[in-house]
This record gives sequence, structure tokens and C-alpha cells, in this order.
Amino acid sequence: MANQLYKQVLFFFFFFLSVSLLQSKSFNLKKPCKHFVLYVHDIAYDGDNKANATSATILNPMGLGDFDFGQLVLVDNPLTMDQNYLSEPVARAQGFFFYNGMTNYNSWITWTLVFNSTQHKGTMTIMGANPIMEPTRVLSIVGGTGDFLMTRGIVTLKTKLVQGNKYFCLEMNIKLYECY
Repeated sequence: MANQLYKQVLFFFFFFLSVSLLQSKSFNLKKPCKHFVLYVHDIAYDGDNKANATSATILNPMGLGDFDFGQLVLVDNPLTMDQNYLSEPVARAQGFFFYNGMTNYNSWITWTLVFNSTQHKGTMTIMGANPIMEPTRVLSIVGGTGDFLMTRGIVTLKTKLVQGNKYFCLEMNIKLYECY
């Protein structure tokens, strides 16, 4: 009987302890725990620029619409603190995007931002829909490693510069709401 009572008391103690630990982390969505702005520079491979290309189309099915539907692009783009492509990169956006809109320009992005600078070390993973023609697009930050261990937040993308199909620059306004 005493053994049974002991088990019940122990169960309730651990139950309330675990519930209180789960509820102790609160998020202030009005004030991020970290906030910074980076710029993505993408130079598309065109057959002649192997030395400085940062993205390449690896699958481009023909005849599936006017909006590059089905095109898959791998990227390894430098990230800088300003819009100048020649600035020192602080990270790289590595991953892919594919065009998934048959009636408009829309892409799905999956990038890992790889930081290896004196300011930050680690990775941050970004995923989400990117309606390219919208002035601003919001994607999810779903995790990270190193300085960004298990982080969550949002990144707001704005197109800053487009030069034909060969070069574009995006502003990434990064707001982290869960930082450890």
C-alpha cells in the first residue's frame, strides 16, 4: 500500500515538473531574440561562367508551361552584410529551389545558411514558398546548429537587384524568436 502511494506521489511530481518546464519558455513575437540582415548573391551558370557561377539548373523539363515549372536549381550562394557582391561573405546559402507554379512564377526554397565567420558559427535552415513576383516573401526558419542551435524564426526576402536570368540579389531580413 505504501509502495503504491509512493509511486503515485512520484508520478504526480514528475508530471507537474514536466508540464511546468514545457510552459516556462515563452515567445515574444513582437521582439525577436536575434535580428540581422544579409544579402544573397546568385549567379546562374550559363555554360560559360563556370569559375564564378553560384547556381546551376540540374533539371529543366521542356514544355511544361511558361513559368519554368519543374525546373530544379542547386545553389551555393555567398551571403554578405551589404549589397556589394565583392564584399567579404559571412555565410553561404546552400541547397536548392524549384519552380512549382504552372500559372505564375513561384518557387519552393530549401536552404541551409552555413556560417563560418568570426561573428557566427553554425547553420540555419530555411524552408518555404517563394512567390517571386511579390515585393516581400516570408519563409520559415526551422532549425539550426552551433550558434543557432534549434532556432526558429522567419526570414523576409526582398528582391534588390535582377540582371536578366544571370544575376539576382536578395535582402534577407532574419528574425529569430527561439534562441538558445
